[in-house]
Amino acid sequence: MLNDLLLRDFRCFKECRVALHEETTLFIGRNAQGKTSLMEAACVLLRLQSPRTGNRSELIRLGAGNFLIEGTQDGRRLRCAQSSSTRRLALDGTVCGRSADYLAGSGLVVWMDHRDMNLLRGSGEHRRRHLDFVASQLFPDYLKALRGYERALRGRNHVLKRDAVIAWRQADAFARVMNEFAQVLRRRRQELAAAMQPHVSAVHHDLSGGAEQAELRYQPGFEAGDLTEELAARRDEESRTRQTIAGPHRDDLQITLNSLDASTYASEGQQRSVALAMKAAQARVLEEASGRAPLLLLDDIFGELDAQRRRALLRLLPQGTQKIITTTTLDWASGDLPCGLVYHVESAGLRADGRESQAAPGFRAGL
Repeated sequence: MLNDLLLRDFRCFKECRVALHEETTLFIGRNAQGKTSLMEAACVLLRLQSPRTGNRSELIRLGAGNFLIEGTQDGRRLRCAQSSSTRRLALDGTVCGRSADYLAGSGLVVWMDHRDMNLLRGSGEHRRRHLDFVASQLFPDYLKALRGYERALRGRNHVLKRDAVIAWRQADAFARVMNEFAQVLRRRRQELAAAMQPHVSAVHHDLSGGAEQAELRYQPGFEAGDLTEELAARRDEESRTRQTIAGPHRDDLQITLNSLDASTYASEGQQRSVALAMKAAQARVLEEASGRAPLLLLDDIFGELDAQRRRALLRLLPQGTQKIITTTTLDWASGDLPCGLVYHVESAGLRADGRESQAAPGFRAGL
């Protein structure tokens, strides 16, 4: 459980301290007031990455040189300080030289927001990001393989585009480096998709009232075996496209509903249910692997769901899961949520709002 957060110079916050409830904490406010940034800070603290940006500089308050986030997770004090170029991490006051050591002592996270519809409507990049975010929390070797593969891929694509005549010996050297990491990524993504599939199917079955069958299947971006050999065999094609045409960067997930492509044939409501099922499946897989429920970060999604889907989602999430929820209003709640704390967020400040907290029976206002 994440007990509290301290932010300094993070996004729009100069300084902010907030206690978090063991079950549910709500941040209520108009758009662009800072409520999502509070939730984002929890994600950065626990996983050292933001689902909103890959640029560290965007996380630093305008005019500041770095940001600081601290919090207590399961009795351990976590500390993350970052500038645009460096990062300093500590666990219980002891500096961590490697991010892997820090992540081993932090918590697991599931992030849900309106962009989850891109898991159905968007390109394969959105589904690969979903796999990466989950797999990096499950497998200790995953993040190193992903970063190594991405560096080698950038190098190889640069070689393919740089000269009128491609330097194939240099491109092949990058391909050999890529292959080592690609094997790890393929194996782990396949394992993750296989672990998620029964949960996606079960959760969507409940969300649809038993009327529909959702399935998830991993589609690798290269044939089984040596990636170096496959790229060598497709050299003519790469000469025309000037880019690496096979590898984990071409991986995808095939999502079907009643055996039909969900991105093409499913309605908006059906796609929303599948997206929710994928995120709920993520939470279940993380809990099964670690023995503890992950922190759920739910960014303004409940107002978009009808009462049936909202109640079904809350019921299907792992029991005892701690939740941080942002919303512009509690008009939709009508007693659906468990007890917790409510904060009103306005102009990067927090305050108790008795009127708002009364809209959700069982909640008490946060101070």
